[in-house]
Amino acid sequence: MRPHTDTRARIQEIALQLFTEQGYEATSLREIAELLGVTKAALYYHFKTKDDIVASLAEDRRAAIERLVAWAKEQPRTIESRRELIRRYAAEVYSGQHHAFMRFMERNQTALRGHPKFDKMRNLMTTLSGVLWDEGAKVDERLRCSMAIFTLHAAWFVLKDEKLSDDERKDAALGLALELLESAQPSAS
Repeated sequence: MRPHTDTRARIQEIALQLFTEQGYEATSLREIAELLGVTKAALYYHFKTKDDIVASLAEDRRAAIERLVAWAKEQPRTIESRRELIRRYAAEVYSGQHHAFMRFMERNQTALRGHPKFDKMRNLMTTLSGVLWDEGAKVDERLRCSMAIFTLHAAWFVLKDEKLSDDERKDAALGLALELLESAQPSAS
């Protein structure tokens, strides 16, 4: 079972790299197979189409976010639970292929427009932000909570030219995200 999983992950990694560098539409399954050093038949064993690869990447991201949302919904609605959600999401954003996936999405917006997997992702991100505020929260409170989440993503793009390690980038983003979260609390108003 392990080699199957490793091969699938390697295909996703190479495809993500090529889709980002060359564009989704300009990348062929043949190129992915060649870079992997496998035949197209071997690639087909795991994924029949490029869209299958993209769908698998989106599903992996969706599953990770759904786990976070489920965890958050089980927690008491306290500032500490909300802080922990931000910390857990930061760990997710700064691990694995998340950044590469975000770059892919940014660079291939036209090709992905209207894709059902990405529409689900957008809706799930709204749900993730929503667990950070209480029912009846003011508009500015909801916006600050949402910006706390998106600050973790923005650091990859806004600070891309800075000579920062991933840990430094994460620490800067997490610090600001937590400040935004704190400022969103009704008692902070």
